[in-house]
Amino acid sequence: MLEISPDKIAHVIIRAREYDSGVNAWAHSGQRVGHGTETELAEFIAALNEDEKASLVAVMWIGRDTFGAEDLAEAIHTAKVENRSPTENYLMGEPRLADYLEAGMEALGISPEEAEDDLHHPV
Repeated sequence: MLEISPDKIAHVIIRAREYDSGVNAWAHSGQRVGHGTETELAEFIAALNEDEKASLVAVMWIGRDTFGAEDLAEAIHTAKVENRSPTENYLMGEPRLADYLEAGMEALGISPEEAEDDLHHPV
């Protein structure tokens, strides 16, 4: 069972896309556009509990086809056992993080679009 909410995954997806789009961009002031987003994304992931971090990694692995959706429990277990570096460093080093998380959510039957819409349009 997934141990992180779809809203939290969607938050990571949105911030990862912002980070990816700003990595090589420069603001008029000469500062990198993505730096604030990079820090915010790293802090958000770091603040997750261990179960949430393992689930987030598992969703990314499923989206990357390292595991199948039917192997979610095994992927979460593997993420917990093989955790050797800060999760935020590991995930942010993945060039297609947002794409893999979206694909993983879809494979698990969760709509990334609905979760992202919920974040943009709070009730």
